[in-house]
Amino acid sequence: MSRRHRAEKRIVLPDAKYKDLTVSKFMSCLMYDGKRSIAETIVYGAFDKIEERTGQQPISVFHEALDNIKPMVEVRSRRVGGATYQVPVEVRNDRAQALAIRWTIDAARKRSENTMVDRLSGELLDAVNNRGTAVKKREDTHKMAEANKAFSHYRW
Repeated sequence: MSRRHRAEKRIVLPDAKYKDLTVSKFMSCLMYDGKRSIAETIVYGAFDKIEERTGQQPISVFHEALDNIKPMVEVRSRRVGGATYQVPVEVRNDRAQALAIRWTIDAARKRSENTMVDRLSGELLDAVNNRGTAVKKREDTHKMAEANKAFSHYRW
C-alpha cells in the first residue's frame, strides 16, 4: 500500500448488452486469465436462466441480489496499547459493492451444480430471496460487528 497518495480509480466501460457498469465489474471479477469472452458467456447465460425462471428483467434481479448481499458494517483490526481490537466501521459504498461481488462469485464457485451458469444463476436467485452463502457471509459480518460494538470508540 502506497503511503504517498491514494490509487486513482480506473474508468470502467459498461458491458455490451445491458450498458451497465456493475455488470462489467462483475464480469471482470469473474474472469480468469483475461478470458473476458468466457466471463461474458457465463454472466449472460446466467441472466438468461434467471429471466427464464422468474420472468423478470435479469438486470433488476442482479441489482436486487447485490443489494441484499452488500454489508453495512464490518470489523477492522485496530492496535491500541499492545492489544488488537476488532473495531466495527461503516462500509463505503464502493467497498460494499466490491465485497458483494466477491462474495457472490466465491459462493457461486463453491456450489455443487454442474456448470458455472447454473451456479451463478442459483446464487443470484438465492440472494434475491435472502438465502444462500453470500447472504450468510453478510449476516456473519454484521453479527461480528454487533458483537464488537463495545470497541466502537476506538474508531479512527
